[in-house]
Amino acid sequence: MIVKDEFLTKLRRYFNLNLYEVKIWAALLSRGVSTAGELSDIANVPRSRSYDVLESLEKKGFVVMKLGKPIKYIAVPPEEAIERVKKRIKDQAREDEKMLDELKKSELLQEISLLHNQGIETQDPSELTGSIKGINNIYNHLIYQIKSAKESVVLATTEAGIERKTKALLKHIKKAKERGVKITFVAPFGKNMPQNELSEYATLKNTNKNHMRFCIVDNNQITLLLTNDQTTHPNYELGIWVHSPFLSKTLLSTIN
Repeated sequence: MIVKDEFLTKLRRYFNLNLYEVKIWAALLSRGVSTAGELSDIANVPRSRSYDVLESLEKKGFVVMKLGKPIKYIAVPPEEAIERVKKRIKDQAREDEKMLDELKKSELLQEISLLHNQGIETQDPSELTGSIKGINNIYNHLIYQIKSAKESVVLATTEAGIERKTKALLKHIKKAKERGVKITFVAPFGKNMPQNELSEYATLKNTNKNHMRFCIVDNNQITLLLTNDQTTHPNYELGIWVHSPFLSKTLLSTIN
């Protein structure tokens, strides 16, 4: 059986299988029903491994063991395999979420939180800086910053970033507003300021500058994006996080 590496790579990515698993599964799909030995020869997988691989595929819902001797395996239709993978992912996600919810109530969280707080207390605030790569990590950091805000949040973005940041951050902006945090959203809105949920929870400030990309929390925590959101791929977005009341004051002066 001749199968292109590109095809096997796609199977591995979409179905979260290892190389031997995709080789054996592809071989079985091409035969419909086959023995472990036959599949080993077709897929060029060591025979000593083929039984373990088939057992793994059976547990994951890709194959069914046929009754009788010699033992043969039947390929599950790909459409059904997809549904089984989806179900397994959802079940695993529920289990992981349950475990993390239990962790929130555990003594372990208290212990690691104490450990973290003790470490932070010994640090000079000027040392609390770092780089953040990728738009998803940047948004996760912004969410964390907004959730930890006590007094104010100032979000400055470009025209292209208005919709994206609203979608990603609105829920957390709303909760911060309910805690009494003052939210200011600065962007080149133009003449038509949006009359939507964003305007309910944040003071909207129009600007003619279309290059500002930063978030300032409590006038001292800054997340500054260093790349052009119109030309940079999301995976290569780069931001820096810094604790600096002086820089916060400087940046705030640019929007007043």
